[in-house]
Amino acid sequence: MSATAEHSELSVPGIRCASCISRIERELAPLPGIRSARVNFTSKRVVVDHDLSVTPEALRLALGQIGFDAQPIVSTQSSPQGDETRALLRAVAVAGFASMNIMLLSVSVWSGAVGVTRDMFHWLSALIALPTIAYAGRPFFKSAWTALKRGRTNMDVPISIGVTLASALSLFETITGGPHAYFDGAVMLVFFLLIGRFLDSVMRDRARAGVEALLRQTAPGGTVLLPDGTTGWLAADAIEPGMRLIVAAGERLAADGVVEQGSSSLDLSLITGESRPEAVAAKSRVLAGTLNLDAPLTVRVTAAGERTTIAEIARMMEAASQSRSRYVRVADRAARFYAPAVHTLAAASFAGWMLAGAGWHEALLIAVAVLIITCPCALGLAVPAAQVVAAGALMRRGILVKDGSALERLAEADTARFDKTGTLTLGRPVPQGALALEADEAPAALALARASRHPIARALAQTLEAAGVRAANLSDVREHAGLGIEGKLDHKLVRLGRPSWLGITAAHEELATAFLIDGNAPKVLSFTDALRPDALGAIEQLASLGIDSAILSGDRPEAVAPVAKALHLFAVARLTPDAKLETIERLHREGHRVLMVGDGLNDGPALAAGHVSMAPASASDVGQTAADFVFMGDSLLPVPVAVRAARRTLAVVRENFAIAIGYNALAVPLAIAGYVTPLIAALAMSGSSLIVVANALRLRSCAR
Repeated sequence: MSATAEHSELSVPGIRCASCISRIERELAPLPGIRSARVNFTSKRVVVDHDLSVTPEALRLALGQIGFDAQPIVSTQSSPQGDETRALLRAVAVAGFASMNIMLLSVSVWSGAVGVTRDMFHWLSALIALPTIAYAGRPFFKSAWTALKRGRTNMDVPISIGVTLASALSLFETITGGPHAYFDGAVMLVFFLLIGRFLDSVMRDRARAGVEALLRQTAPGGTVLLPDGTTGWLAADAIEPGMRLIVAAGERLAADGVVEQGSSSLDLSLITGESRPEAVAAKSRVLAGTLNLDAPLTVRVTAAGERTTIAEIARMMEAASQSRSRYVRVADRAARFYAPAVHTLAAASFAGWMLAGAGWHEALLIAVAVLIITCPCALGLAVPAAQVVAAGALMRRGILVKDGSALERLAEADTARFDKTGTLTLGRPVPQGALALEADEAPAALALARASRHPIARALAQTLEAAGVRAANLSDVREHAGLGIEGKLDHKLVRLGRPSWLGITAAHEELATAFLIDGNAPKVLSFTDALRPDALGAIEQLASLGIDSAILSGDRPEAVAPVAKALHLFAVARLTPDAKLETIERLHREGHRVLMVGDGLNDGPALAAGHVSMAPASASDVGQTAADFVFMGDSLLPVPVAVRAARRTLAVVRENFAIAIGYNALAVPLAIAGYVTPLIAALAMSGSSLIVVANALRLRSCAR
């Protein structure tokens, strides 16, 4: 074994369950040159430590032989936003730990400690508070300084002034042996503010991952036929129009183009959502990111890099996400008026009390109390506290909330649009009744099905393996592009493929395959894509909530019609990703708030453009990351459950705003009148925050 090890990561979107994990790890690890293989189910990645002699391409082929499509992942830099979230988490931890210790010291002062004992507790509080504020307060100080340098103000300016003045006054009191220090209030203020800032950062992180997930599906490069007749591998961004691309079976295309030589079938589900492979031959147009299933192709490149169709889809998703991120929350609108109002109130309080004859010390204390008591903690927590509690309730029900503002938007939805395959249906072929195979035929059928990448063949292999069938030993196995696969069993020809290839017809050929052992009559094996459990009940519940539902599908009309009929829904078929996006945007222009429910990569732009979106856990990486909600299990009932929970959450958010506004209406006049010290101001501010949180806790049962 080589002393030097390489570390590779491969994206394996086909990982669906614990069985997939154990199979990959069990069959990959013993291969020569592989040191360890570990599956990350959440990210659907396989992490492999291997010798230098093992290339990423060899790993991809090995995973392909196991039965999983894989693509090497190009290393990416860490997200600056992720770094910011981690920094905020560290600041929250430091501020929380410090505030608890300072409050313990303050209890001793409040209990009557005087003289040297009180001074000692003040100095201990200062030793904890000042470094804490300097470290944990950086997000506010930096933001405020940046705003002031550019001649403007924001809500972090009065916060920074209040915390700095409270700390400076407390230090002055400590040095001069004064009776009051307000380190506890200043640190507690920073702690509560950081919690709101951290929750908001986490939600934004999750909303940003959609485009990255889509781009992970593209091939990092491809093999190009060079002018001297040799071939060479080029990165995707180095491929240019006019080049000739050699695409092997099982490889994703690295660029858009036109087929010059060869015939094969492509998995276009990445672009169209169509689950049936599409046959291609000379002069067929092919797209980057699609998977070549059967035979090698030579493709003349027409668009590469940022000009490919999949790159355009990523741009549409990004544009749609950006337009949604400009959704102005009520708290943000209120905060816009916060800074000038608070500055004016504090300055007026200071000036008024100076004119009234109070000394600078008392006037400054009152101004600091005004700054602290008007801190928008309750206002800032009104939305995230309700969102977090509701998200926890939905998670226990198997519904993941990925964007905090999504609950607000879901509560406003009045229209629902569903993708078909994988959303209203299970998206995986299952046998229609018992398979028409004799006991001596099943092993040969399994051996052929295992050797094919066709979705129907895979479904057949999984069904036979689940029934305990063991594959037969076949010889001379070979695949006929677009037709099927054949081999020799004890010198007898065995075939699995299109019914027409075996000389018979099937009612629904796209969901059927045929099997033949030489000498016997061919047999049709029919499959179906069943409706999700409770699909009709979910649609009826949405109707009772005032939500109009319909189907937007990229599939063929004949595949969509039975589903639409069973669910009594209007349906539009053969929609491309941009056509779905246009439909959603048209509904938006007409004043509708659209809930988009989809699962495929082709649904990514529509999911991002919808007012709110949901995806099943079986969805593609892009579908899951582009959606605001992801629901577990096969049932479709989580969709109406989430709508009801969102409407309850919006009601609680409105109550929280009323509490926050009422608190300020009561507390601010008292602070201006000089009845509130900075400590009382911090306690009142904290109390209002706790009331808001307690009110939000009523949402724990919102998903029942």
